[in-house]
Amino acid sequence: MLARRIIPCLDCDLQVPGGRVVKGIEFKQIRYAGIPWELAGKYYEDGADEIVFLDITASHERRETMTSVIKKTSESVFVPLAVGGGIRSVEEAREVFNAGADKITVNTSALKRPELISEIADKYGNQAVVLAIDAKRRNTPEEGREIVQTPEGPCWFECSFYGGREFTGIDAIAWARKAVSLGAGEILLTSMDRDGTYDGFDIPLTDAVSKRVRVPVIASGGCASPEHMLEVFQKTDASAALAASIFHFGEYNIADVKRFLKERGVNVRV
Repeated sequence: MLARRIIPCLDCDLQVPGGRVVKGIEFKQIRYAGIPWELAGKYYEDGADEIVFLDITASHERRETMTSVIKKTSESVFVPLAVGGGIRSVEEAREVFNAGADKITVNTSALKRPELISEIADKYGNQAVVLAIDAKRRNTPEEGREIVQTPEGPCWFECSFYGGREFTGIDAIAWARKAVSLGAGEILLTSMDRDGTYDGFDIPLTDAVSKRVRVPVIASGGCASPEHMLEVFQKTDASAALAASIFHFGEYNIADVKRFLKERGVNVRV
């Protein structure tokens, strides 16, 4: 298997002049964590394999993505940058790529117009298109849904959009499969139930998606420790683990996390 990746995520609020990184709990209770390019530079020096930037209000407020932040970051950070938030067309994707991004993440715009995935993939390649899924557990199984068995019982997962503000009725697992067929080269899979809770990754959700698609899956939501990353790599086929709070607030260092994983047999780049 290819080396597992450790990816810090910078959720950016551009309502603050210059932009600030923020972190919440279950997409609420937001608090500020730092300046985007300063945190990205630190994570690059610490050994991050990639860095994800998400403009968390762009789609909701119909604003363009933070190209100025990416330009400033790419001057001194030389790992792949994935950028998302409010990208609705190939033209807007081009602006983000020209600013220094290596990958585009799409969520709201792709749910509303799935052909956007194919349009960007045809222009820039499948590897450049990351489908972001923000999934919420629904404990009442419904006909026509992809049911996942969990320790708490059977459930399905619903996609949200507009930064978790609205729900779509779309099955997250079925959507992941469809998006890959349209050209998505990677899935950024966030459990809304685990986001910011420090309860660990949603293993049943991550396992279900990673078994059903033939592209890399990034596990996201709930990571509180290196042990949580070890668990998701041991119990699922996720190719990467994404975290925010534990890095933003100095609880763990990326280099230390990688050493911990390597000592326990996980193939990571140190």
